[in-house]
Amino acid sequence: MTDTVIERSSPKPEFTDAEAGAKVFPDSTLRHYNYYKPQKRKQSHYEDVTVEVQPDPRHYLAQGWLYGFSDGKGGYPLDWTALKAWGVDRGDPERFAGSGGKGYEWPAHGWHEFRDPNEEWELTFYRNNSNVVRQVNQNIDTARETSAFQQWNPNWVTFVERNVGAWMHVEQGLGLYLFANAQRRAPTNMHNNAISVNSMHRIRFAQDLALYNLTLSEEIEDFDGSAHLDAWNNDPAWQGVRRVSEELTGIDDWAEAIFAANIVFEPLVGELFRSQLVQQASPGNGDFVTPTVVGAGEWDYASRDLRYTKVMFELLTNDKEFADHNKALMDQWLSNWVPKCLKAAREMQPLWSQPDAKPPRFEDALDRVKHRFSGILSELSLNDPKELTQ
Repeated sequence: MTDTVIERSSPKPEFTDAEAGAKVFPDSTLRHYNYYKPQKRKQSHYEDVTVEVQPDPRHYLAQGWLYGFSDGKGGYPLDWTALKAWGVDRGDPERFAGSGGKGYEWPAHGWHEFRDPNEEWELTFYRNNSNVVRQVNQNIDTARETSAFQQWNPNWVTFVERNVGAWMHVEQGLGLYLFANAQRRAPTNMHNNAISVNSMHRIRFAQDLALYNLTLSEEIEDFDGSAHLDAWNNDPAWQGVRRVSEELTGIDDWAEAIFAANIVFEPLVGELFRSQLVQQASPGNGDFVTPTVVGAGEWDYASRDLRYTKVMFELLTNDKEFADHNKALMDQWLSNWVPKCLKAAREMQPLWSQPDAKPPRFEDALDRVKHRFSGILSELSLNDPKELTQ
């Protein structure tokens, strides 16, 4: 006797070729995107997840921006900076019935040519920063286990609690109020990604210094974890740095903000303090830990943040339509910010006399950062401002 098979009455799928993905197009079998031109022969993963993720009505969005601001501007206005890239003065493509999303050929304007040489996106950001934090924590934990902090000279303890702690205010302020603001105002996703990572580098470094301050408060007897507040608010050696860093956060033009911070302030003030003072003076005063913490922030700037900044502005100083306009404008920015940063740098000179084991002379250190700054300007096809020799 055979069992009777009961067929269930559930509906059977019927394919009508109306399903998503059913229709075949000429590029249906392509394994790469074709709406942009890669910088090199092959498209990179960075480009696939970054290039034109932020929409641009010049390419598509036939209805224009889907969102705007109270003054009537939509999306990401290109006039949020006075710098220009080729094609920005062209009008939007003409839209009419049946035109669809057709716009200019890619790229619609020169801003879209920028690529972050660090190829930063979400995955690489988390990977790189987790590695930095892991290494910093391991160095500090090793120092605690070996009582390395007990080898510090007494005057060096005072120097670190006041001055290394004071630098966290610079990192926190610029990270939150300059770079985080600039990344929202920049015109493409390639800019947004690079600048937002720069912002996170700053904020992470400020956090590194704050956590280090707490560790030292636990490990070193009589270490004053709040001394950096008095230094930042009242020490004359820090008031120039405070004045300039606060003024930087008030810049409205996003490109000027990045230029003033990464091209001018960092080489003339940031590297002067971190590389020419803290890194040089620490070993002679028995401290081999602080250089690893400060060096992580220095590495972020010198090897990553400055790298994308030079590429970004080099495109503009060599722009096929607006190179002269851009270089003239950057010369104005240099004339404004170089004297302010040099004044702030010189006001820091008393810090060089505070440690028992002195770092190299302040004037020698200042000459080195000036030379470094001059080299950066040369790479951007910009001339040294006359203020650099004053």
